[in-house]
This record gives sequence, structure tokens and C-alpha cells, in this order.
Amino acid sequence: MILQRVQTWWVILRIALEERLIYRGDFALGTLMRFLPIVTQIFLWAAVFAAVPESETETESERTQLGGYRFADMVAYYLLAMVARAFSSMPGLASGIALQVRQGEIKRYLVQPIDLIGFLLLQRIAHKLAYYTIAIAPFAFVFYLCRGFFLDGWPSAQTLIAFSVSLVLGFLIGFFLEAAIGMIGFWFLEVSSLLFIYMLFSFFLSGHMFPLTLLPGSIQTVVEWLPLKYLAYFPAAVFLGKIPPDQLWTEILIEAAWLLFFIVLCRVMYRRGLRRYSGYGG
Repeated sequence: MILQRVQTWWVILRIALEERLIYRGDFALGTLMRFLPIVTQIFLWAAVFAAVPESETETESERTQLGGYRFADMVAYYLLAMVARAFSSMPGLASGIALQVRQGEIKRYLVQPIDLIGFLLLQRIAHKLAYYTIAIAPFAFVFYLCRGFFLDGWPSAQTLIAFSVSLVLGFLIGFFLEAAIGMIGFWFLEVSSLLFIYMLFSFFLSGHMFPLTLLPGSIQTVVEWLPLKYLAYFPAAVFLGKIPPDQLWTEILIEAAWLLFFIVLCRVMYRRGLRRYSGYGG
């Protein structure tokens, strides 16, 4: 039984991957376009750091840092945050689930031996694999051009492992979090407003725009306990060595705990949603 299920998932993943590799030749160009705003960010942060009054700090080292980040660190952080967001972003997932519920397309998962959540997860895995297979060259090109902003050089092996683990966990958190939002469609006909609110908070509180260490102390304390930071801020901070070594794996465990929470939440909402669902017609 388990072997048959694994074979089924492998066929689904392989087909989904082949489909995306065939018509996703635009990934390379799209990746380069994604990094174009970094030019604006470089000028923006250069102006911000240049405007820091010397009287507000005590030493030269402190004067050239904001929230523990130097100018070069800030640019490097922005690059890494974009990589993290490319992993954790799930465009169209929540709205797609709600649409299938509203239009009755979800009935096919009730009459066929395919799990909705597992099927969608495999599709997203195929999407990310296809994306990074094609986009690895543009990524390498951009990071090569911006190598001067990584002042501390290549991180240690342990840091790279933690960075990779944080990206994978961030991808899974992003999937199950948005899938859970999509499951709200069993109770409400439209989830676009809730999704907009989520995206608004996620954009600011995930660290996509700036490191969370720039937030005021009281707000930062609250944000530190939210799962949104693992979607962008945490992987970038890990790579740049901004997470103390004695806290690194503790944070990874907390991230894994958040993932487990969203997996359970998504599954519970799906099962309870099916009890409410009624489908009519052929």
C-alpha cells in the first residue's frame, strides 16, 4: 500500500515537473527582472546610511550600522531575502483552493484516490524544482556581480546547512500556511479579502522589505514570535551570520514546530471542511 502510494506521488511529481520545464523557458528572464529592483535598493540604502547623524552613535562601527547591518550587509540581505521569498511564496495557492471549493472542482479529489493537499504540494515542489533548474544561472550571475557586498565571505559549512534547512522549512511553512487560508473557502465563498490582509502583513513582517532588527523594540519582540519571519528574514540572517551560533538550531527547531502546527491546522481544516461541503450535479 505504501509502495503504491509512493509510486503514485512520483508519477504526479514527474509529470508536473516535465510540464513546467517545457513551457517555463521564461524563468531565466523572469529571474533577471526580479533582481532589477536591487539597483534602486542600493541607491536607497546608500542614501539612508549616508543620512545617519554622527551624533546619534558613539563609535565609527556603530555609526555605519543600522540594526546590526552595515550598508553592504543590507544589500546582501536584500538579495538573500529575495531568494528566501522565491522559496516560500505560493502565488495563487489559497485563492486556487477556495475557487475549487466554490466551483465544485474539489469533487474530483473525493471520488479519486488522490489527496488534495498532497497533490498540490507535489505541484509546488515541481514548480520550485523547475524554477531553480532554469534560474540557477541568472541567480549565479547576479550574486557574482554583487559579490562585493558579502564582506564576510562564504559562510561556514554549518551555516550553509542551517541556511538550506531554513529555506526548505520556509517553503513548507509558506505552503501549509497559505493552504490553510485556502481551506477557509469551505466556510466563506470568497477569501480574497483575508488573503490581501495576510499578504499585507506578510510583506512587512516577514522581513521582505528590511531586516526585522530595524523595528522598534516592542514590535520586534512580538514579530520575533510570529512564523512570518521564517519566510524571508530568518534564512537571510542565517546566511549573513546574524543569528548567534548558540541560538541557531534552537530557532530551526522553533521553525520546525511552526511547520508541524500548520500541517496539523491545514489537515484539520480540510477534514472539517469536507464535512460541510455539498456537491450537486454531474
